Amino acid sequence: MKVGILGGGQLGRMLLQAAANYVVETFVLENDDNCPAAHLCHHFTKGDITDFETVYNFGKGLDAITIEIESVNVDALEKLELQGVKVFPKPAAIRTIKNKVVQKEFYQTHQIPTSEFVITESLQDLQKHIDFLPAVHKIGQGGYDGKGVTVIDTPQDIEKGFDTHAVLEKKVKIKKEIAIIVAMNDKGETAIYPPAEMIFDPVWNLLDYQLSPAILPEQILWKAEAIAVRVVKELKSPGLFAIELFVDINDEVLVNETAPRVHNSGHHTIEANYSSQYDMLWRIMLGFPLGNTDAILPSAIVNILGADGYSGNAKYEGLEEILSMDNVFVHLYGKTQTKPGRKMGHVTIIHKDYQDLTYKANKIKHLLKVIA
Repeated sequence: MKVGILGGGQLGRMLLQAAANYVVETFVLENDDNCPAAHLCHHFTKGDITDFETVYNFGKGLDAITIEIESVNVDALEKLELQGVKVFPKPAAIRTIKNKVVQKEFYQTHQIPTSEFVITESLQDLQKHIDFLPAVHKIGQGGYDGKGVTVIDTPQDIEKGFDTHAVLEKKVKIKKEIAIIVAMNDKGETAIYPPAEMIFDPVWNLLDYQLSPAILPEQILWKAEAIAVRVVKELKSPGLFAIELFVDINDEVLVNETAPRVHNSGHHTIEANYSSQYDMLWRIMLGFPLGNTDAILPSAIVNILGADGYSGNAKYEGLEEILSMDNVFVHLYGKTQTKPGRKMGHVTIIHKDYQDLTYKANKIKHLLKVIA
């Protein structure tokens, strides 16, 4: 099979690393010919994944196509689908998810629990919803990795909002943030990964570190799994989906967001689960049986981010010390240039003892720095 990937970042890179286990010819479309995935595919095309003609011409000779980021030209994918190219996930699912407003309306329509929200079109519009605060304002389209998201606690914060189509979500008193990855094949069969608990960096609003499987009471686990599967079933599309959920102080489970692709919250599955999220997506696209999602051992992930105050050629401090630790796996994304907060890699730790995982995660976070 000839399979294309729209986007050549680190997710595309890890997807290609898993592709090496199968007989498949890989194609990547990305604007940067030095991107993390460029040298791992069989065929690289430099081009804009948001441009109709570029995406259509890239995909028309392929058997299947997938994405590693939502900001792709969905119109081109719809045309390709009509012409027999299999698209994972279906363009209709990408269209629903890529706009935060449409995504929230989708949850509401299908009675999937999510936080209260109102839709705003301008900063002036935002002024009308002071009684809805504290809330989180999310730009409708184009936000990612904490960009396009701002917290509005007081009327004075309204100037930080977005003067465009956006969604204002009621702030939730969160006990835990978890993510569940759900795989679904062409037959509608599903496989669920154990949930991961996400601990965020308050400055960058990026994943700081993560523990999996998350320690949850059985009732909450069942509820979270049922909601995650419901989201995927209602999207009516084969593919791999990461559902981010809140567990609030009353133990209610609410959907925060869904990603229609391999996801940051599933990096640990490469070492910690029998079938990684990347292997699973290839199984779906190539028509093979779904893999085993069980955890081999509990795990933690630490993101490697560009250090504050450094921009330029990347240099890794503390790497040798990290690599000398037991049960620690370093993944560098091949990015030569660093800047503050840029994702440069991740480290996975596996251990049966959660205390050891947390200890090592914090140690690695302080030891490993990306400077210039």
